[in-house]
Amino acid sequence: MNENIKIALIGYGNMGKEIKKIALSQNIEVTDIFDEYTLPAHKEDYKFDVAIDFSVPPAVIDNAKVIAESGKNLVIGTTGWYKNADIIREIALKNNTGIVWGANFSVGMQIFFKIAELGAKLINDTGDYDVFMHEIHHSRKKDSPSGTAVTLAEKLLTIIDSKKEILTETANFDILQEQLHVTSTRGGEVPGTHTVYFDSLADTIELTHRARNRSGFASGAITAAKLIKNKKGFYSFEQLLDELWK
Repeated sequence: MNENIKIALIGYGNMGKEIKKIALSQNIEVTDIFDEYTLPAHKEDYKFDVAIDFSVPPAVIDNAKVIAESGKNLVIGTTGWYKNADIIREIALKNNTGIVWGANFSVGMQIFFKIAELGAKLINDTGDYDVFMHEIHHSRKKDSPSGTAVTLAEKLLTIIDSKKEILTETANFDILQEQLHVTSTRGGEVPGTHTVYFDSLADTIELTHRARNRSGFASGAITAAKLIKNKKGFYSFEQLLDELWK
């Protein structure tokens, strides 16, 4: 990966501060910090190679337009905008720039995805296990279930033949076999815990990823910036890592 990179931060909350700390520890220059969620119009003055956006869902499209029209590349770490993915893709293609998005930029979580997918393939072949998920985050997290949980649930739907839909509401009724139930808890200061359960009459298999702090997400966002720097097009973080790991 190219270490010679300059970044900008869009949104300067806890994640933005963590990204800046790790970037400086890697001698990566942070040229701009936009703590407001809408970018200023002085795009001709941008000195960065890649912007990293951890803002709010309503700002994602406008931010992507400003960055792409300036000829710069973008990492989108904001969640909750995925229904507009086709719009973001078109922005990248129209402006011949690179945009990478991720529901979770922790490299450890991407490894967890691979392990969970392998487990799903194995239990799908046996047919003896039900599958469900639970995630826990701090009390200030605004979306539920997490974007990470939804992304993983969608992956499992493509693998497990018996599961046809994701159920996220409180189940005060019998859950159908075709429903993959994803539940959430909000409380305390938990950075993020995701568990997949494979349950049968004989035993239960639990796969858990437990983030200790935000450093894994921040490091992954910087990795994503390095990977997208010289690319054109619209990518998921998983796609870029798959290319790296080949």
